[in-house]
Amino acid sequence: MKSLAENLSAALTHPSDIAHRIDRQIAAAKDASGEGVRVFLGFDEAAIRTGAAASQTRYTDNAAGPLDGITISIKDLFDVAGEVTAAGSTVLRSRPPATADAPAVARLRAAGAIPFGRTNMTEFAYSGVGINPHFGTPRNVWGRGSDGSGRIPGGSSSGGAVSVADGFCDAALGSDTGGSVRIPAAFNGLVGFKPTAFRVPVQGAIPLSYLHDSVGPIANTVDCCARIDAVLAGERYAPQSLRDLKTLRLLKPVGTLWNGLDREVQSACDAALERLRASGVEIVEQRCEPLEAYFNALAQPSAAHTVGRLSEATDWHERHTNVNGAGYDQRVWKRIQQTKDTTRGEVSHAIAYRRLFGHAMHDALAGFDAIVTPTLACIAPSIQALIDDEALFFATNARILRNTSWVNLMDGCAMTVPCHASGDAPVGLQLIGRHAADHALLDVAASLERTIRVSK
Repeated sequence: MKSLAENLSAALTHPSDIAHRIDRQIAAAKDASGEGVRVFLGFDEAAIRTGAAASQTRYTDNAAGPLDGITISIKDLFDVAGEVTAAGSTVLRSRPPATADAPAVARLRAAGAIPFGRTNMTEFAYSGVGINPHFGTPRNVWGRGSDGSGRIPGGSSSGGAVSVADGFCDAALGSDTGGSVRIPAAFNGLVGFKPTAFRVPVQGAIPLSYLHDSVGPIANTVDCCARIDAVLAGERYAPQSLRDLKTLRLLKPVGTLWNGLDREVQSACDAALERLRASGVEIVEQRCEPLEAYFNALAQPSAAHTVGRLSEATDWHERHTNVNGAGYDQRVWKRIQQTKDTTRGEVSHAIAYRRLFGHAMHDALAGFDAIVTPTLACIAPSIQALIDDEALFFATNARILRNTSWVNLMDGCAMTVPCHASGDAPVGLQLIGRHAADHALLDVAASLERTIRVSK
């Protein structure tokens, strides 16, 4: 992404190359033997080619925007003018098309980006697994079998991550309520950025939680994510300020977040920390009391309402869809039903808990540039195993969300960066920053990215 924009601006690449490049991306996305059939729920080839032609013209006229010619897939959660927004579900397919772009999509388009298809997702964003029984599940970029078997892509922005990992497009627009950008990015060896919630407008997107929903990008590098984030936030992009690694101080929270890891995750993350230490980064290992208190609270019977995230979505479903669950993925419907009797008092408690937790985590980060954890506790498991075993599905979903969802509760910002060796199962290392410290975290991530990644 960076090289395309810079080369076109410097006239090192001819603007007509945009069309040739997009021809290749469209052909790959439409290849019936590839994952495109499961990645895209809508694909307007004519609109994509119109966007490419407009980008070519702007480059020729020296009027290109910061993302001109960049293809970005759009999660089926966001309104795109003239298209139906259905959140990976069949129950909303009869809705009228959106009359306007969601603000996030409008900002991308105004910057010259080319919306590149509507991507598959967990129905209504209700899991970190990425399985969709209605439209098929995009297979993880790693571990695909010739017999059609595969591993989960992660969710809920499943199609978005695979659209980037398979080279169909340059980046993906996703949402993150408990990890839905970071989880599929990590599972597919990509970079994913979850900004502070208020940083990017969520209007024009079907909600999961008005408090926790964040809008963020999935791409191949930290810089790519930073460029897209700047546009989404309505800011002018500025290159990251690279820090001297010897001045950086990271908190490794001893306890839950580093416990119970798959062998591959433990090995890759430990090796990444050793590379960081060898480069001069100070990594402090200590218990983070607010985090451990949160996980203890989560284990209590009332924990479903301690966070209070999903009761908001239940209200939305009661207003906008049928109330008997017909047509839903029944595993999604079960989760919706779990919070249908949430009381106002429980919601008030959840909001108060969130505020207190955010303050406590802000204090815990004092003196540190970021918290560092594995993005996920496991490598991507088999799709079929989770389809066949409902108990395993829910247990795996909880395990997947463990290391990411608390960041949304504190309303921090976070980025996952791949740290696995080439050919190994994808593993991400997660960097977490304070509420509204997005620029600082992007600087830290950019400074550490080369060291976190395994040199090929």
